[in-house]
Amino acid sequence: MSTSQITVYSATWCAFCHAAMDYFDKLGVAYTDKDVEKTPEAGAEAVEKSGQRGIPVIDIAGDIIVGFDKPKIDAALAKHNLTKA
Repeated sequence: MSTSQITVYSATWCAFCHAAMDYFDKLGVAYTDKDVEKTPEAGAEAVEKSGQRGIPVIDIAGDIIVGFDKPKIDAALAKHNLTKA
């Protein structure tokens, strides 16, 4: 089974995290959700990748997006051919 090229670093209470994951679901794009509260290593990974402590941190094939920024997400998905267009 192939692993997703998209990782969302999130927390259960984070509305923007849920918005990002709902958006990927709507697009039919697979992603891996890493809860930074349940898994401290995931939190450390997110900080290492983004350089800050905000969430969501979205890693799309190495492109790091902080927050639910639809234009940046769409651009990264297109760049890496990850949309089901």
